[in-house]
Amino acid sequence: MSSRRRITVALAGLIVLVLGGWLVKDLGSDAGTGMATKPLSSLPAEAAQTYRLIQRGGPYPYPQDGSAFNNNEKQLPQQRAGYYHEFTVPTPGSKDRGARRLITGTSRELYYTGDHYASFVVVDPTK
Repeated sequence: MSSRRRITVALAGLIVLVLGGWLVKDLGSDAGTGMATKPLSSLPAEAAQTYRLIQRGGPYPYPQDGSAFNNNEKQLPQQRAGYYHEFTVPTPGSKDRGARRLITGTSRELYYTGDHYASFVVVDPTK
């Protein structure tokens, strides 16, 4: 095999590997954010309860629920101020609001954080 042919085969193989890795990385993630997507049913039961409250428009257990979430940590896609709103997901045994939140977006996005905004997953509320 000629040197030129070996380089061509190697380059084609590299392209296949890169594309394959890119596709595998995106399995189980939201294509728009790169975040993992989880069904609501896989989150703590309190998350589903909070989601039902959001759907009904309250009443919420904490006065801060429904307030604007500013995305200061830049973990969610960048949007205009007031686009996101946060809601407490109660933590059994916690003496305060705890670290768990559901974040909604104006376009009906739903995110969950169990570690007070350090990381998020996209939530699929239909599952």
